[in-house]
Amino acid sequence: MKKAAIWTLLTCLLVISLVLSSCGSSTTTTTTAATSSTTTKTTTTTTISQTTTKTTSTVSTSPTTALSGKWWDKLGRPVYGGDLVVSKFNNIGTFDGSASTSTPGSPSIQNCWQERLVADDWTVDPAVFNYPLAFRPDIYLKGALAESWSFPDPSTFVIKIRQGIKWQNTPPMNGRDFVAADVAYTFHRDLGGGDGFTAPTPYFSTVANYKPLVSVTATDKYTVEFKWSISNPEMIMETLTVAGSECIVPPEAVKQWGDLMDWHHAIGTGPFILNDFVSGASATLVRNPTYWGNDERYPQNQLPYIDRLKILIIPDFSTELAGLRTGKIDAMDALTLEKSLSIQKSNPEILQVQYPYGSAYSVDPRNDKAPFSDIKVRKALQMSLDLPTIAKSFYGGAASPDPSGMTSAYLAGWGWPYAQWPQDLKDEYAYNPTAAKKLLSDAGFPNGFTTNCVAHGGGDLDLLQIVKGYFANIGVNMTIQTMDSASWTSYVRTAQKADALIYNASGSLGISFEPLRQFNRFLSTGGTINWAMIRDPNMDAIYAKMSNATSLDDNKKAIRDGNELVVRQHYLISLLVPNYFAAYQPWLKGFSGQIFALTGEPSPLFMGFYASRFWIDAKLKKSLGH
Repeated sequence: MKKAAIWTLLTCLLVISLVLSSCGSSTTTTTTAATSSTTTKTTTTTTISQTTTKTTSTVSTSPTTALSGKWWDKLGRPVYGGDLVVSKFNNIGTFDGSASTSTPGSPSIQNCWQERLVADDWTVDPAVFNYPLAFRPDIYLKGALAESWSFPDPSTFVIKIRQGIKWQNTPPMNGRDFVAADVAYTFHRDLGGGDGFTAPTPYFSTVANYKPLVSVTATDKYTVEFKWSISNPEMIMETLTVAGSECIVPPEAVKQWGDLMDWHHAIGTGPFILNDFVSGASATLVRNPTYWGNDERYPQNQLPYIDRLKILIIPDFSTELAGLRTGKIDAMDALTLEKSLSIQKSNPEILQVQYPYGSAYSVDPRNDKAPFSDIKVRKALQMSLDLPTIAKSFYGGAASPDPSGMTSAYLAGWGWPYAQWPQDLKDEYAYNPTAAKKLLSDAGFPNGFTTNCVAHGGGDLDLLQIVKGYFANIGVNMTIQTMDSASWTSYVRTAQKADALIYNASGSLGISFEPLRQFNRFLSTGGTINWAMIRDPNMDAIYAKMSNATSLDDNKKAIRDGNELVVRQHYLISLLVPNYFAAYQPWLKGFSGQIFALTGEPSPLFMGFYASRFWIDAKLKKSLGH
């Protein structure tokens, strides 16, 4: 990341060669699709384009019927069989989604055998939307366990459960029907709202998101009613469809074992069955032969296509990279530009796509403590930073040079992106050490001051060292105290002991998850999420008004107003949003950079969904010597 790179290497089309194969045929159809993401100084909206070149050949028997005339025909017909191998940095720490934070930073993979109410729409053309961010707009979601949903009134959310779904045929579930009561049981268990549960499940990570949820009731065998204390359908949908929302658990299993932390107790309705787990080494999942789901693109095809999903635990990046280069691993993500260029040089056959990081890195001052309670000090720190130079030299051009507000500029139509800021406000974010020193002097610090920063060890600490140098140029001498994930969470979020500057593993600005939930980092009642201790009644008032908004326009106005307040008040010190890369083998078909699809850290939130729909082109793999 520290070596400058030619920007054209980044913005050039990363060619995705999709060689079409058919089951039992010696002939092959080849198409090529190209995907790119373009970032400029005036706009940072992800642009995805595709071009296709076709060659003609004869295709014989496959698991599908004749080509349908749909956009996905150019990808070729899926085939059954083969293994999909991915890797994780950290050991799998839990097999119970409600205890997913019991070991901070450890991945959970229960979504491979358990499922959520909603999922991504597999029929959406990647040229239209390719799920490049954590946020999934409602129009690009479809039912999974839920067949449909509705709002009889703004505070009532009703879902209809898909009929015909069976639990995996493993005791104590024994293949029984999946019903609405299973959904209610899961939420009661997580939130302490019934079925014998009087308190939230320990370690359940998203309890705060569900504070407005009043009740969850199975009104009949296939209908679930959610009652809320708020009347904002968008906020309700964001909470229930967020990437980290709950997988539905097997009630009889919880009743028998108390929890699902033992991997032998992995039971669900999903496409894979956990067959083996070796702590610190691997997890092996096999195809669920009685899975209820079919491919939305080819409805006659039962999922999944692959026979086995292998997850290797590889804490050493060099070893992981060697596995990719030698064809032992099928996909990796979260690659920096430097690593991406290295792979491109050594293994040009490996395909790559780029995507923006989920937030802008930021330095978060305690707004309730001097000297950072003075906006002049916060402005001075911002103006000490030369963001365009950092984008060019540190990120090699693989980042927009623009500062961020609360909402990512990649969320088109939401927030208040930099391009829309008035010039006087842009000037407050421009590099100007002379003006920064004057602001410090006006705040009573003509010679600067000494401070400290509590840094999450999982963040980019090299970037933080650069920030330290810029701060020193205006007389602010910052020491850095690095903590591992568990210690940082306990010290900063839980105990709230950090009393100066705070640096998270991910940033607190430029957020790309659900827009209305972004307010949680800036509210007086935000608790452990609002570690910057922002106490602004104006922000609270915007959020209160939004909580009862019933139109999309009102929601977007609230987000826009909240963003302007964040930017003008300089609550946080904005750094930049880097671009990252995903690399994958040419024989892995269907993947085109969907984030969190397979190896997203810490948890691949859509692994089961996508791994069941991807397929392996065994002929191509063999032809490439693997």
